[in-house]
Amino acid sequence: MVWHGQDLASSEDWIHPVSAPAVAEIDAALRAVQRRGLTWREIGKKDFPLPGVSAVLAQVNRDLEWGRGLALLRGLPVERYSDDELRTIWWGLGCHLGTAVHQNAHGELIGDVRDEVRLYGEVVQPAVPKPVVPNSDGVTSRAKARSSGPLRWHTDRCDVVGLLCVRAARRGGRSRVVSVPAVSNAILARRPDLHALLCADYYRSRQGEEAGGEASCYAMPIFAMRDGKFTTQYSRTFVEAAQKIPAIPRITPAQDEALDLLAQVCDEYAYEMELRVGDIQLLNNHVVYHGRTAYEDAPEPDRDRLLLRLWLAPPNSRPLPEGFEVLWGSIKGGAVRGGIAQSAPARA
Repeated sequence: MVWHGQDLASSEDWIHPVSAPAVAEIDAALRAVQRRGLTWREIGKKDFPLPGVSAVLAQVNRDLEWGRGLALLRGLPVERYSDDELRTIWWGLGCHLGTAVHQNAHGELIGDVRDEVRLYGEVVQPAVPKPVVPNSDGVTSRAKARSSGPLRWHTDRCDVVGLLCVRAARRGGRSRVVSVPAVSNAILARRPDLHALLCADYYRSRQGEEAGGEASCYAMPIFAMRDGKFTTQYSRTFVEAAQKIPAIPRITPAQDEALDLLAQVCDEYAYEMELRVGDIQLLNNHVVYHGRTAYEDAPEPDRDRLLLRLWLAPPNSRPLPEGFEVLWGSIKGGAVRGGIAQSAPARA
């Protein structure tokens, strides 16, 4: 799991081409669920049989947990499918990788990652009747992700994040990835004092997506270990948002310096890639940070950059340190965990 961006540039062992027999299997599974009249939300692993592809996906899960922590499936012929069919296919593939968890408090399971500012003039929330403008407490993580601007280094609130590229931008929008164990080693060698701070608690905000009695802020270290396995969970946006809450302890200059060094070393060790149409990128959030460069869409309708996102809990995930329940719900390896907690429905 310790690698430099140059290692990815000089190797393609992390890229899995989608073969013609694999496409035939996917087509057959899609037609089967269509004949049964199932929507994508109704599909389970058994409803989307992939005898050959499932072996590739099992290897991908092993690579995510025991290898580099990232994988790319290249060449799904997305142009031959409708938007609804692509959602069905992506959900069906996801069922072979793990269990999908919710991406926001409104029950989103497949996220459309696109420039909502361009489309709607502001960033919208699902199940809300009109667009929601970021309030004075700062621009939310969601608003940043669903604009055309750059994204800083971060993890998502799940074990594995998967992105299916349906349409690419006219210009820009390159994906950036980095091995956080490699970054951690480099910081330890250069500044052990700052590394120690990154192994201690930083307060983060849930940015209004708490439910079921969760606190609006929580404290967790940036770097941690359990049973010899590394884990990280980080977004500077959530750290900055917590600092707007008076009851939260103020971040120290040294803690801020540690975050600056983290960003610097991530840039040094990063690999930047173009997500092509039909690519599926899968990342283990415990060991890989991701980001994005700014992009520009084509002006024509339905030509904007569009990624379909899944947050997944795979069956072979690592156990997490004590105390991480505050975010993950469970620290047991292989548990269905992460995502955004859903409010219980009101009783009649």
